[in-house]
Amino acid sequence: MQKNTLLVSILFLVFSCGVKTTQSLISDGNYDEAINRAVEALKSNKDSKGKQDYVYLLEEAFAKAKDRDLRNLEMMEKEKNPASLELIYNTYLQLNNRQEKIRPILPLKLLKQGKNAQFLFDNYSDQIVNSKNALSKYLYENAQALLKSSNKLNYRKAYDDLVYIESINPNYKNVKKLTDDAQFKGTDFVNVYATNETNMVIPTQLQNDLLDLSTYGLNDKWTVYHNVRQKKVSYDYGLILNFREIHISPEQIKEKEFIQEKEIKDGVKTLLDSRGRPVKDSLGRPVKVDNFKKIKIRIFEFRQFKACQVTAKVEYVDFKTNQLLQSFPLASESVFENIYSTYRGDRNACDEKYLGNFNNRPVPFPNNEQMVFDTGQDLKAKFKNIIVRNKFR
Repeated sequence: MQKNTLLVSILFLVFSCGVKTTQSLISDGNYDEAINRAVEALKSNKDSKGKQDYVYLLEEAFAKAKDRDLRNLEMMEKEKNPASLELIYNTYLQLNNRQEKIRPILPLKLLKQGKNAQFLFDNYSDQIVNSKNALSKYLYENAQALLKSSNKLNYRKAYDDLVYIESINPNYKNVKKLTDDAQFKGTDFVNVYATNETNMVIPTQLQNDLLDLSTYGLNDKWTVYHNVRQKKVSYDYGLILNFREIHISPEQIKEKEFIQEKEIKDGVKTLLDSRGRPVKDSLGRPVKVDNFKKIKIRIFEFRQFKACQVTAKVEYVDFKTNQLLQSFPLASESVFENIYSTYRGDRNACDEKYLGNFNNRPVPFPNNEQMVFDTGQDLKAKFKNIIVRNKFR
């Protein structure tokens, strides 16, 4: 019994808070939020006595929201300001959507009055179509004017307007073609290429790999990167990977010789005292102890080594002004190393960390071109990071 009473009290408290919140929203002029709350509450048990407050609040919020929208529309239509066309269209949509939100839960009874709550619905079809067409016409003409300018930001504004027209008025005139034109005109095209200021030949494979933009995922809505110039494209910017220096060390083989020693158990021996006589136990038997012997290994370690360092500079250039916008240093290094060893003596004396080298053999050194290419793998990652972190706009 106590549990039921507690549950009823909690439900009453929740209901009371919901009603007060809805009342507060109406007082603050947040009519549509109040309508949303009331409609949600009335989706179940709408005719119960406990939901009557929501019916009254919904009726009040709807009437006030409609009155405010109609007064705003009257003022905007008298002003005839083209800038208000979108708001006029959205307001008619709002009037219609509000009705459609309430319509599924009608009728709503006012139990004390013995009648249904009043919601004066109107047909806004003509107003929605007319305001949509007026807005589409205005935006279309404005987009046409923007496309005649020579400013990329204007082209992008035209693009946004044309996309909006297509969303509210599909297949309106030649909007799709104009949208493609606006996007093309508003796009920054970037030519990415490499230059070589070193006294060495940069491997073609490396250049192709570094400039393979398909692996970078750089293109966005208004920026397109090309590593091969295309016809009918006027490039706005250049992104230049300028190779400055390439240092390749000589092929080196360094030899190191060292000795390792270790004591290992080698059977047992009789324990002798300081005079060299056998030590005996309490039963008179000679005492036996572990016998250790020292083993030794002479290791001949050979280290093959060759290194390559590439330094470059990434330059951002404005082709219209032929000015350098910014530049970033870039450097990378690759190292070839092979260690192999031979030995004389007892292998058991060797530390474990050296044992693997005995299985290695000398290998051919990579040529200079391969060294430069190997360096490019790290260079590519750094190059991409610079581009991703430094967009043109």
